Amino acid sequence: MTTAPPPDASIDQAKSIEYWNNVEATPNGMLGGYEYVSRIDIQGSKNFLAKLRLKTASSPEIWKVADCGAGIGRITKLLLTTLNKGKVIVDIIEPVEKFTKEAIEGNNLKDEREDGRVGKIVNMGLEQWDPVKTTEERGEKYYIIWNQWCVGHLSDVQLVAYLMRCKNAVLEGGVIVVKENITETKDDMYDETDSSVTRTDQKFKNLFRQAGLRVVRTEVQKGLPTQLYQVRSYALRAAV
Repeated sequence: MTTAPPPDASIDQAKSIEYWNNVEATPNGMLGGYEYVSRIDIQGSKNFLAKLRLKTASSPEIWKVADCGAGIGRITKLLLTTLNKGKVIVDIIEPVEKFTKEAIEGNNLKDEREDGRVGKIVNMGLEQWDPVKTTEERGEKYYIIWNQWCVGHLSDVQLVAYLMRCKNAVLEGGVIVVKENITETKDDMYDETDSSVTRTDQKFKNLFRQAGLRVVRTEVQKGLPTQLYQVRSYALRAAV
């Protein structure tokens, strides 16, 4: 009897890029036509971070943050550059060239670029990006690595390898955040439209464990329309 391949075996990053190249470089495009959920999403993320109590006597004066799979920088603008009373530098990592071009040249992040809150803008997929190399070039590790609605484009093996790299690029006391759609079925689900996988909560926890990470906090995003997937945030730190 032949065993069917797992859903993540169908992921094709080239097809994902092709899909996103046909999406408009606007907040509405980034949110699949649900721009109105942005306020709810951002407030939920602010509440989640507040519960982590990252601002401590030992935290760095200026937080170095990575916004991974950032699109045009919606989360960079509305969330990450507002942290630590604006004493923050956010690197943007995004595989779709037209989105990074908007982040570099467009009006969305104009103020944040000009006042120095936007750092490096890297046009690269997460399966290729090495956060350790980026932090070594700067001489300081990240305090937060934020991943939202993007790791579904990585296979299980790629995601574990990526998270292991992230683990080595985060300061002690800092955090890796994964905020993603969750399927409430018993198995992961492959979406041919954008060549991505929606994982179960248990699958995510298994992959985090394989990457040597522990979940220090997790919660479901409240207030989203019922027709959308459940969205869950995970705050991760090294297991040892």
